Amino acid sequence: MVFARKVWKLLVAIKDAMVLLLLILFFGVLYAAMSSRPVPGRVADGALLIDLDGAIVEEASNPDPLRMALAGETPTGEFQARDVARAVRLAADDKRIKAVVLDLSRFTGAGRVHLNDIGAAMDAVRKAGKPVLTFAHIYADDGVQLAAHASEAWVDPMGGAVVAGPGGSMQFFKGLLDRFKVKAHVYRVGTYKSFVEPYILEKMSDPAREENTALLGSVWQTWKAGIAKARPKANITRMTTDPAGWARSVQGDLAQGAKSAGLIDRIGDKTEFDARIAQLVGKGSADDLPYAHTLLADWLAANPMSEKGAAIGVITIAGDVVDGDAGPGNAGGDRIAGLLDKALEEGDLKALVVRIDSPGGSALAGERMRRAIDRYRQKGIPVIASMANVAASAGYMVAAPADRIFAEPDTITGSIGVFAIIPSFEDTLAQYGVTTDSVRATPLSGQPDVLGGISDETSQLLQASVESAYAKFVGVVAQGRKVPAAKIEAIAQGRVWSGEQARQNGLVDEYGDLDAALAYAAKRAGVASGWHAQFLESKESTWAMLLGDLGQGAARAKAGQGAAYDFAGLVAARERQQLSRAGAQIQRMMGGTGMQAYCVGCPVSAGMAPAPAKPDTSVWLARLLSGV
Repeated sequence: MVFARKVWKLLVAIKDAMVLLLLILFFGVLYAAMSSRPVPGRVADGALLIDLDGAIVEEASNPDPLRMALAGETPTGEFQARDVARAVRLAADDKRIKAVVLDLSRFTGAGRVHLNDIGAAMDAVRKAGKPVLTFAHIYADDGVQLAAHASEAWVDPMGGAVVAGPGGSMQFFKGLLDRFKVKAHVYRVGTYKSFVEPYILEKMSDPAREENTALLGSVWQTWKAGIAKARPKANITRMTTDPAGWARSVQGDLAQGAKSAGLIDRIGDKTEFDARIAQLVGKGSADDLPYAHTLLADWLAANPMSEKGAAIGVITIAGDVVDGDAGPGNAGGDRIAGLLDKALEEGDLKALVVRIDSPGGSALAGERMRRAIDRYRQKGIPVIASMANVAASAGYMVAAPADRIFAEPDTITGSIGVFAIIPSFEDTLAQYGVTTDSVRATPLSGQPDVLGGISDETSQLLQASVESAYAKFVGVVAQGRKVPAAKIEAIAQGRVWSGEQARQNGLVDEYGDLDAALAYAAKRAGVASGWHAQFLESKESTWAMLLGDLGQGAARAKAGQGAAYDFAGLVAARERQQLSRAGAQIQRMMGGTGMQAYCVGCPVSAGMAPAPAKPDTSVWLARLLSGV
């Protein structure tokens, strides 16, 4: 009894501590949120400061309160590309803004289409006669692209700029699966549908290598052309062809090397950079920075989007396409279809723009969204597709019903193909003395059996269903593009194309950003004289709003402060991303998520994290691995 009382007291103490912790967390978040809300109209005469403490994404995700509470995390910085680009453009014509400052010290990356849009906005500010300054300790490819549009690009003396270019390695798991005798049953259509290759091959197939070489070559040439146009004096040839020799030629001083290559203009630490801005815009009264400034959140709050004129709806399909209500940040098929159907019932939209930044995912969810989009066309409402960084596989499927498809040269699209993958563990279990016997009423009884083995009849059924789904996918594209299915078949087969290639082969109609797609939609709807964009979005939960405000409050508190990335820190961050992607690949095989229309060869934009798969059968593999 004494022991039982002690255990009971311990459990009560743990319960009380958890309740107290949650109360402290709740009131802490509530206080921070209420004390940090932006005040509309509070704009200082000085600089617009955009502290990119995180990634630029198409659609910001809602923070998970439970995960944050358990891990003791604050929300990861995510900045919607359209907000950043709009904020910069507005600064061009506002007399209160004397300069635009982009602090890239903690910038974790963005897709190239988003960077192009922001770069064009920076050019507009410079054309208006205002300086645009950037600062970072280390500029990688993403930062270099932004800095190319700056009138003054600064780098810390201990930093530099390194251009790596697109591409890299991918992991193949066949050897690991063979070692533990795990069978990967693959059902696919498409010569180039390379998503399943890591599970059945030990290296890239010739068609996949051909595809990736052509794709990366196109993307790389487009990127270099953009840098040359924005900053003609830049010379990255030596840096990218002989990086070791280039580093030796500058005695390892990457900052000086970046300046000599024309990628940056000035070398100086943060104090010197801040002093330069104060010289341009005037001193500030706040203690955090020595120059007058307005932060991004306050600037956007002071400049809300117009709601005048006819409404052009914009539905955002960003991240992995998944079943259910996932998102924002991932495209849950049920959530997106629900938003579309609700707006259609209300009947206020004159046209619909489908904004896509997704490598695809669930074929079922993709079809769910495509049907919801097609209901607009059946009502006679113009539908226009606007592709951002990636619109491939299921991401292209949802664009197929559009009357016109806009993309940009850097967009990655296509990958019209379908696959399914199911692991089975009968040989693995046999090593440990576990065998299987069965009694079946039909050949499909108990199938697919991932522990006892998948029968030939089941495999034939799965392959037939994948082939049927592929035929429907090709038919949908052919109908939407108004061309024979045979022509689509020739450019389908799971192959990935750049925006430039896609325009040539007819998968894309014309180049243009989201604004161009909106303007075209308004013209098609007959409301070009007066319209506004109405983004169809899920309502944020109270927790999400509070945590978002907490993040904004933290941004105000640490403006210009905090840990920054140097070269070693950047390498470590990329290493974590690579490990995360490898883990996601294994999760996808084990998740049992049904037929997929997904592009594994597509470059993953910052913030476009793979959606975690349900780890049903992976528990067995995890247990086996842990026992080795």
